Amino acid sequence: MPSPDAMKQNSLVAAMRKEEDLRQAGYRERALKLFPHVCGRCAREFEGRKLKELTVHHRDHNHDNNPLDGSNWELLCIYCHDHEHTRGVQSERLPDGPSQGTDRPSLSHSPFAALGDKLR
Repeated sequence: MPSPDAMKQNSLVAAMRKEEDLRQAGYRERALKLFPHVCGRCAREFEGRKLKELTVHHRDHNHDNNPLDGSNWELLCIYCHDHEHTRGVQSERLPDGPSQGTDRPSLSHSPFAALGDKLR
């Protein structure tokens, strides 16, 4: 049987997760009503069961900034949303010039590395 402290901690974590899920459900539902069901980056359309792959991205990265007009949100597919949040990590891996970065191995392959150039 878990200790009283562990039970209290588990209860607190469960309550925090429930609160976060409710908060996210609120702004996600509003965003889905405000915006077309299209990824703001790759322009893929989502409907039916695939709609769960469309996420709400906070432009200022502040999940507490949820204006009713949706001005801090954009709908992104799970792949573009992940890429948006790893952009800073990727830029640290890229060389600053042609002579730099050759001795630093890449931590992983990035399928979105040249996506910005292709979209321009």
